[in-house]
Amino acid sequence: MNIAQTLSDIIVHKHTFSVPLDYQQSPSEQISIFAREIVSVENQHKPLPYLVFFQGGPGFGAARPLNNSGWIKRALQEYRVLLLDQRGTGLSTPVNAVSLSYLNASQQAEYLSHFRADNIIRDAELIRTKLSANEPWTILGQSFGGFCVLHYLSAAPEGVKEAYITGGIPSLTRSADEVYQATYQRVLAKNADFFKRFTDARTLVDNIAQHLYEHKVYLASGEQLTVEMFQLLGINLGMEQGPEAVYYLLEQALIDTRHGIEVNPLFLHQFSQFLDYNTNPIFALLHESIYCQQSASKWAAHRVRDSYPEFHYQPNKPLLFTGEMIYPWMFNQFEGLQPLSAAADLLAAKKDWPELYNLQQLANNKVPLAAAIYSEDMFVEMQYSLETAKQVANLKYWLTSEYEHNGIRMDGEHILDKLIKLNRGHSLR
Repeated sequence: MNIAQTLSDIIVHKHTFSVPLDYQQSPSEQISIFAREIVSVENQHKPLPYLVFFQGGPGFGAARPLNNSGWIKRALQEYRVLLLDQRGTGLSTPVNAVSLSYLNASQQAEYLSHFRADNIIRDAELIRTKLSANEPWTILGQSFGGFCVLHYLSAAPEGVKEAYITGGIPSLTRSADEVYQATYQRVLAKNADFFKRFTDARTLVDNIAQHLYEHKVYLASGEQLTVEMFQLLGINLGMEQGPEAVYYLLEQALIDTRHGIEVNPLFLHQFSQFLDYNTNPIFALLHESIYCQQSASKWAAHRVRDSYPEFHYQPNKPLLFTGEMIYPWMFNQFEGLQPLSAAADLLAAKKDWPELYNLQQLANNKVPLAAAIYSEDMFVEMQYSLETAKQVANLKYWLTSEYEHNGIRMDGEHILDKLIKLNRGHSLR
C-alpha cells in the first residue's frame, strides 16, 4: 500500500509491508510494518537515496513529522527519509494488552520474544529489497535505535552505505547488571543536579512523598499513585528541558484546602502524561532484554537497586527519583501492564536470547559510522560507549557535553550535519 500526502514543505508516502513474525520459521504468522517516506517538495522528483531512521525505545513509534525542520530538514537535503515504525509500535501491528489478550502468558512471552533489534533489522532488510532496488541505504539510530544500527552492521552490513548514531552506542558484551550499576550512578548525579538547581524542590518532593505514603491517592485512570510510581518521574531528568518540566509539575502538586492538604487534580491529570508505560508496553516488557545475549535479565534493575539503598524510600527521609529502570511491581500498579504481568516474568527469566552483536564483523566493519556521544547522558553510559567505539572499526565519534540524551530532538539539524561531515572526513571545527 502506498498513500501520498502533502504537509508543510514535505511530501509524504505511507507504506505498509507484510513480514514474518518469526523469520526462523516457515511458514510464519505475518505481521504488518508501517513506514512513512518523506521527501522535500523541491526534491520530490529526484531519485534520491534513502535514509532510514530507527527510533529510540524500545517500543515507540517513529516521529510524526509536522514540517521540514530539525534533523529531518538536514536529511532531506540529500535523502528520502524513511520513518520506520518498528514492529509492535505505531501502526506496525501494535503490541498492547488488548492485542495480546487472545494469548495465554507463555504464548504472549513467545510472541514478544520476536520484537527485539534482530527482527527489527530483518524487517528493514526486507523493506530495503522492495523500496531501494536492493541498493544499500543510509541508517540513523537514536538511543535504542543506535543498538539497532550496530546489530545491522553485525548482521547485514551489505545493506548499509553509511551509518549514524545519536546517544545510543551500547556495550557489546556487558550484562544488564553491569549496565544498571552504571546507570544508577548516573541517576544519582542527575538527582543531585536537580535539587541543586531548584532549591525548593527538596521540600516539594518530600512533602509529596510523605502525603502519598500516608494517604491513598488515585489518578484519573483509577490507578493508585504510589511513592514508587512517583519516583519514576526521574526518567525525565535525563532529557533537555526535562528537569524544568518536572519542577513545574511538582510546584502545583499539593494545595491547601479547608479540609487540609490535598493533591491537586491538575497534578494528577498531568502526571500520567510524563510516563509512557501504559501506552507503550514494549518499553517495559522488553527493555531489559536489549542487554541480554544468551542470558536472562532476572529483573536486573530491581536487583541492582538493592546496592543503592538511597533509592528505597522511607518516611521522613529524602526521596530520590529513579530513571530508565523497569521494576516488577510496575506490572501490578500500571493498568495497561497488569494483564501482561505473567508474560513479563517469563521474559525476565528467558535465558536463550540470541546474540545481538558479531564482534568479529564489527572489528572489521567497512561501513562509515559516525556517532554523537553525550558525556552527561543519563541513559547510555559514556564509558561503555567509548569502550565499544574501540571495538568497532571505521567508527568516528563526537564526544560532547552540549546535549542531553534527546539532543537530536532539540538541535537535530546541527547534530546530524556534524555527523555527516565527520563521516565524510570534514573537520568539525
